[in-house]
Amino acid sequence: MTVSQQVFTNEEEKHPRKSGAAKTMKLAQRIVMMVLGAAMMSVALEIFLVPNQLIDGGITGISIMLSHIFDIPLGILLTLLNLPFLVIGYKQIGKTFAVSTLFAVIVMSIGTQLLHPVKPITVEPLLAAVFGGVILGVGVGLVVRYGGSLDGTEIVAILVAKKLPFSVGEVVMFFNVFILSTAGFVFGWNNAMFSLIAYYIAFKLIDITLEGLDQSKSVWIISDQFRDIGEALTERLGRGVTYLDGEGGFSGENKKVIFVVITRLEEAKLKSIVEDWDADAFIAIGNIHDVKGGRFKKKAIH
Repeated sequence: MTVSQQVFTNEEEKHPRKSGAAKTMKLAQRIVMMVLGAAMMSVALEIFLVPNQLIDGGITGISIMLSHIFDIPLGILLTLLNLPFLVIGYKQIGKTFAVSTLFAVIVMSIGTQLLHPVKPITVEPLLAAVFGGVILGVGVGLVVRYGGSLDGTEIVAILVAKKLPFSVGEVVMFFNVFILSTAGFVFGWNNAMFSLIAYYIAFKLIDITLEGLDQSKSVWIISDQFRDIGEALTERLGRGVTYLDGEGGFSGENKKVIFVVITRLEEAKLKSIVEDWDADAFIAIGNIHDVKGGRFKKKAIH
């Protein structure tokens, strides 16, 4: 047994319940959030979109149209049409994803069945598109954030993108444009356009739910005043910085690069701090989907 293995074993012996309790709490949180997300999807469909003959993209949109044409309960179609993609997801992505997705789809299907007799809150298509899109986007975002999915389109897109010169996002967009266009022949073109509004709002809310309102950004700063700027960012912004070694591609000069992670709301203040020390400093800012570990937590600022 190596030293690292011995230390790990000793820690397990000291805190066996803590480790098990942490896993249980994490699993419970995951289940609760996925149930909440799937329930929100059910509300968006049965209380806002379906009664107003509006659809979502993907398998959900196909299910809504087939339910309307053949008078089959929406919950049954959502489950049946997603099953083949769950099998594909199990083989291509993994067991955990497939089980999580199956659980979320079943909850969503049950929810649509229970809510079907409930009267819609509004019969105004625009209001239904806006509020239905918001609720649907947050619901889908929660399920995806905790490891599942509510639609098999993304799985198909992953497989298609491997064989064609298109990204996964482009394939999904193509599928959904086709589905939303088809809705024009089923529900009329006015409803198809309102459906497009709902889809766009849901798309944006999924991103917000996944990334959070306080979206993180990575920043690279190149300046001869790197030390002063780095200290100012730590003192005035409360963020730790990292100094990286760089070399100019044209000049060949050695440069210090400041790397720091901030939130979207701190971007303007960071630029102001940098300009105070060096108005000609090079600044590059990019979005980050997730930040873990290290010392990202803010220190006290003044």
